[in-house]
Amino acid sequence: MELRSLYDAVIQGEAENVEAGVRGALDAGVAADQILTEALIPAMAEVGRLFEAQEYYVPEMLVSAAAMQSGLNLLRPYLSEGAASSAGQVVLGTVKGDLHDIGKNLVGMMMEGAGFQVVDLGVDVGAEKFIQAIRDGAQIVGMSAMLTTTMPGMRTIIEAIRSAGLRDQVKIIVGGAPLTSAYAEQIGADAYAPNASAAARIARELLA
Repeated sequence: MELRSLYDAVIQGEAENVEAGVRGALDAGVAADQILTEALIPAMAEVGRLFEAQEYYVPEMLVSAAAMQSGLNLLRPYLSEGAASSAGQVVLGTVKGDLHDIGKNLVGMMMEGAGFQVVDLGVDVGAEKFIQAIRDGAQIVGMSAMLTTTMPGMRTIIEAIRSAGLRDQVKIIVGGAPLTSAYAEQIGADAYAPNASAAARIARELLA
């Protein structure tokens, strides 16, 4: 399968064709990082564009992201550490007291689709884990809260990162249903992402 066909298969969410395409490209001698940077990443960028243009909705984006993941899983053993994390390292987590993870998981898929190395801390995450992840090399922190009662935890985490002397080393993106860009600015975050596609785009812009 040519890389263009593989690109199309990701956009159309055809996981079996994506897997077949990745295997075929590898068998034909195409380098893993070339498959990633010339097919999978551009395809997910296009899916993000379609979503933001309201031509795709969450179900289509999920299917495409899952198809991309199936291809990425095959590529991982062949990717050098540099290629696998070429866009930078992102750490994601839902803040302390909040157990919602669907939005966070979709952000993780879109971030991987954009070429980021993603560290997912899961749900109910306190400041200490975010701080350790920054010390371990994370360049972007993505925090999610789906409840108005857990939103203040974001400010607490940002203040803890500042107290640890790490605020200048990292860009912080926040998101979740009750949040707004005004709230993100108020608590000292670098950006607010209204959806998973925007989160990946904003992450690229912040590190550009």
